[in-house]
Amino acid sequence: MALRVTFVAAARSSPLLAERFEDDRPLDQAGWGEVQRSAQELLPLSAAELRYCSPTPRSRATGDALGYAPLVQLALRDCDMGRWRGLTLGEAMAREPEAVDAWLADPSGVPHGGESLLSFITRVGGWLDTRPVGDGGRIVAVAEPSVVRAALVYALKAPPSTYWNIDVRPLSTTTLTGHAGRWNLRFDAAASAQSSRT
Repeated sequence: MALRVTFVAAARSSPLLAERFEDDRPLDQAGWGEVQRSAQELLPLSAAELRYCSPTPRSRATGDALGYAPLVQLALRDCDMGRWRGLTLGEAMAREPEAVDAWLADPSGVPHGGESLLSFITRVGGWLDTRPVGDGGRIVAVAEPSVVRAALVYALKAPPSTYWNIDVRPLSTTTLTGHAGRWNLRFDAAASAQSSRT
């Protein structure tokens, strides 16, 4: 039986340039506004048999506000950034420019003392591959944009460096179909196009 796993990127907790590694801040006012504007479009995903979220406050709040009542999954936590936790990329670069360059260039590197990009992708992929097939075919997971990027790299069997070329916007959806070891990226028609055909 094929699974359909739809990732919903958590609403934002800060402006893009102020995003921090392993950010544990709640949704900001703009994030709440985005959730309210997107709720009608994203509400149908609450019909999924299984509903999960990352452990961050903004992922949990996004899932709850959309009516998903998601179950927290530790495997969907953000990448462990070690001593860079709570810093912006600019702050990390100002403190340790050579270490940041090494981290961006080597997917197996851990100059920050945390988790490598490769380990992060593998962890998220392991979660994806262990979703229970017998409990239903539809799954929704509200997760940090970084987690969605890692899931895509894993599912598509892309080189880890591809992670840096994927842009996941807040409240965007990404759907993977398949089962352990065989995932496909699915693009659906826009809701307005689907309704005009019925």
